[in-house]
Amino acid sequence: MKDNSPRLDHVVLWVRDPVAAAGFYEEAVGLEPLRVAEFAAGKVPFPSVRLNDETVFDLAPFSLAERMTMVPGAAESAGHPVNHVCLSLTEDDFEALRARLEEQAIPVSDYSYDAFGARGAARRSFYFRDPDGNVFEARHYE
Repeated sequence: MKDNSPRLDHVVLWVRDPVAAAGFYEEAVGLEPLRVAEFAAGKVPFPSVRLNDETVFDLAPFSLAERMTMVPGAAESAGHPVNHVCLSLTEDDFEALRARLEEQAIPVSDYSYDAFGARGAARRSFYFRDPDGNVFEARHYE
């Protein structure tokens, strides 16, 4: 039987340079880049990075905004990142992410404790920004 429960499929992030953004997410965050060569060759409109087996972040160039005609006002969303996206990690992956960010001199916030989320109160969390100003929270629950 298929599990058809709701899941997050993808988040589209507006970025100035999708290839550079993919590099950031690969090197600093540890995510697998997808379709970068195809984007660079002009074969696809944007590259992505894989968060997990079911979820990707699409790295949309601002120039794609003019093609955002699915609902009125969609094109005006370019350059207006969401408040933040939260990554739920294992404790080991949480520690490794923070270490990589600090190693690359990417500013991180202080730790927060017991912040509410989809799975209840997280033990610890912190925030960081990507080079395009998109804010991320990283957390672990156990």
